Amino acid sequence: MFNLRKSSSKLYDQNTFDDQFMRDLRRARKSVIIESPFLRAARVERFTPIFHRLKRRGVEILLNTKPPGEHDGIYQLQARESLSSLQSAGVEVLLTVKHHRKLAIIDREIIYEGSLNILSYRDSCEIMRRTTSAFEAEVLIDFIGLNKFMEVR
Repeated sequence: MFNLRKSSSKLYDQNTFDDQFMRDLRRARKSVIIESPFLRAARVERFTPIFHRLKRRGVEILLNTKPPGEHDGIYQLQARESLSSLQSAGVEVLLTVKHHRKLAIIDREIIYEGSLNILSYRDSCEIMRRTTSAFEAEVLIDFIGLNKFMEVR
């Protein structure tokens, strides 16, 4: 019998996060949820080809971020252009006022939580915890209220 409460976790920093996250992202079979309040064009460009491939395979991708108007100065334009690029890749975008959570959930089983802005990270000291647990992923999706935006597969 499958134990839904079984989990494992590992910590990553700004130097080790990308390799593991990209590996998990490329292996996604059903869904990807990313919550990243800030968007930076260079970072979004890095993910866009992967998102295109995932969409062609039928993977649902949901981004929750803050509205471009909440960004300072030139970052507003960068956020608008990034959102356009992501939507062209088939990413469903939710805009949440005062959004600040940084997390990802892949295939309703792999969770990344921490301080790293996945779609804007550049050069700072960050931490992300990767947890593998279908049970905890479902609890998190329900807690942040995203079930209503996700197809159940």
